[in-house]
Amino acid sequence: MSLVQALLAIFLPPVSVFLHRGIGFSLLLNILLWILGWIPGSVHAIMVLMNDEA
Repeated sequence: MSLVQALLAIFLPPVSVFLHRGIGFSLLLNILLWILGWIPGSVHAIMVLMNDEA
């Protein structure tokens, strides 16, 4: 995970997930979590980025 990806995951979670995975379930889930609260969206975006790195 690069610094740019990490910053996007913190400040603009849906953009980070979209750039990493494209349009799909993860993006829709992240948008929903982001609407419900900024922190859940950020945590989910970081989890998506870290899960694909392993």
